[in-house]
Amino acid sequence: MPANAWRQERETPSLSEVFRSIAVGNGGTSTSRFRRFLAFIGPGYLVAVGYMDPGNWATSLAGGAAFGYTLLFVALLSNIMAILLQSLCARLAVASGRDLAQACRDAFAKWMSVPLWVLAEGAIIATDLAEVIGTAIGLNLLFGIPLEIGIFITAADVFLILWLQNKGFRWIEALIISLMALIAACFVVLIALADPVWGEVIAGFAPSREILGNPTMLYLALGIIGATVMPHNLYLHSGIVQTRAFGLDLPAKREALRLATWDSTIALMFALTINASILILAAAAFYTVGENDVAEIDKAHLLLEPLLGSSLAPILFGVALLCAGLNSTVTATMAGQIVMEGFIDLRIAPWARRLITRCLAIVPAIFVILLYGSEGVGQLLILSQVVLSFQLPFAIVPLVMFTASRAKMGDLVAPHWLTGLCWLIAAVIIVLNINLLSTVLLG
Repeated sequence: MPANAWRQERETPSLSEVFRSIAVGNGGTSTSRFRRFLAFIGPGYLVAVGYMDPGNWATSLAGGAAFGYTLLFVALLSNIMAILLQSLCARLAVASGRDLAQACRDAFAKWMSVPLWVLAEGAIIATDLAEVIGTAIGLNLLFGIPLEIGIFITAADVFLILWLQNKGFRWIEALIISLMALIAACFVVLIALADPVWGEVIAGFAPSREILGNPTMLYLALGIIGATVMPHNLYLHSGIVQTRAFGLDLPAKREALRLATWDSTIALMFALTINASILILAAAAFYTVGENDVAEIDKAHLLLEPLLGSSLAPILFGVALLCAGLNSTVTATMAGQIVMEGFIDLRIAPWARRLITRCLAIVPAIFVILLYGSEGVGQLLILSQVVLSFQLPFAIVPLVMFTASRAKMGDLVAPHWLTGLCWLIAAVIIVLNINLLSTVLLG
């Protein structure tokens, strides 16, 4: 790789406490290859958490209740976008040894990288806002804890994260995967109780022109995209892939890239089933009986028992929501650390970073709860996801630029077909954002 490929040399890696801490191993037998694949399993599931964070619940519930199964196509499209973009994140990490934040700092002048850092921090605050509200709602639904108190309880998750980090990165990955499995089990039962019409479900995965023509549907579609292809996930994945101690020669890097891509692809396909399940549940339980205005998670929880005829349904719903909130807090913490260390090389204690971000999210959440109650909280959740969608291009465009550059990526430069598809994804998101903005401005 040419010495002048990057404006600056990479310094201390982000997440230095776990950098290259997980052994991958060597060898050519089928058993050793399988073990190396197992060693790479984990980062993809941390990324997949973005499919089931509380903000995604609000947009999917609102979309399913209002428009039935129509927006399942958007969930599928978001999944395809995520798979392609996360593959670029793994490629950037393996080829350059940089996460996306470090790459922006090392490639751009300060007048460009600093605004990108501010936007990335804004995306993480928007993500954290959804997690604060969702976790607080989960605590309220299961234990009756008032939202105002539950929001402050969520700040205590920093101690869980610190404990897991001290035990090793594999413990964090194990917690994430275990909670995802529990969420999936809850939705298996909920979908069985809802008994959707599977022919209509399958038809919902086909594209519909109505999505572009209906402003409300487009707003929710953008929210689903923003809740799925989340900006902080691009920074997160490019950082945590480097927790694997893979070889630094070209063949070892090629294998690391292949295994990391398989890990994220399989994890995202699994997450699609859960992401789609939220929307299917809302369509089967609410849309079919005329309950079309269900943007609030607590309202959905209240309606599940009488509509599905089981007292178990709201309990499972609350458990899955709480697990989703806990999962998201872990990944947002690491993403925040990667962004801060990568863009401005500022290293503070993880607990301090976590509390600062959480406090910035708590303030607007408390404000909305006191002024508008739970109904305002539901709308704030959806708004946070649309904000994420608007910030997506500022993470996607640099990612595609870097991975398409042979000077920066060497022999692992992205193939032209992959670069072309990812440019198309960026263009689609930008056009949708412009369309939505013009619709809002024109009333």
